[in-house]
Amino acid sequence: MVKLNKIYTKTGDAGTTGLGTGERVAKDAARIAAYGTVDEANSAIGMARIHLGGGHQGLDAKLERIQNDLFDLGADLCVPDRGEPLPYEPLRMSEAQVDRIEAEIDELNAELQPLKSFVLPGGSAAAAALHVARTVSRRAEREMVTLSGLPGETVSPAAMKYINRLSDFLFVASRYVNDRGRSDVLWVPGQNR
Repeated sequence: MVKLNKIYTKTGDAGTTGLGTGERVAKDAARIAAYGTVDEANSAIGMARIHLGGGHQGLDAKLERIQNDLFDLGADLCVPDRGEPLPYEPLRMSEAQVDRIEAEIDELNAELQPLKSFVLPGGSAAAAALHVARTVSRRAEREMVTLSGLPGETVSPAAMKYINRLSDFLFVASRYVNDRGRSDVLWVPGQNR
């Protein structure tokens, strides 16, 4: 159980922060950047949820589950797997979470108009906000890939799959709130030449 009774600790005043293992690292370390951007994606999803209105309770419930999953992902990333035993079992992303988000993508996508062009971010406030969340989640994915390529660093396969599926989910969700794709704003190549 998480218990936060003091918000500032002053332990990061010199530019370091603690990982879940107790190890101190620079606040701009690749691992911190990765889970910091996951947190940013979570916040962007929270903003998108505000724009949904009352007509999308099912989607809102899915987004709330995703926000909880993103805390799981942050917990996974803040405890690096160094191949050494820990005094506790770290929280890791699971294949079940990946399977669930894939099923939810398929469920939403089944109701959409087929795409005939790329979609410009917009249409409705909710769709635009979901596109912002999508692009932030793609940045988190890039940072996780960078992290996983560094010597001595790993990212679990389930975590990588989940963050990759998240941007797909957010894209489909943005089309879903745009009247099932009927209100999408489509890219017209070369329109303004």
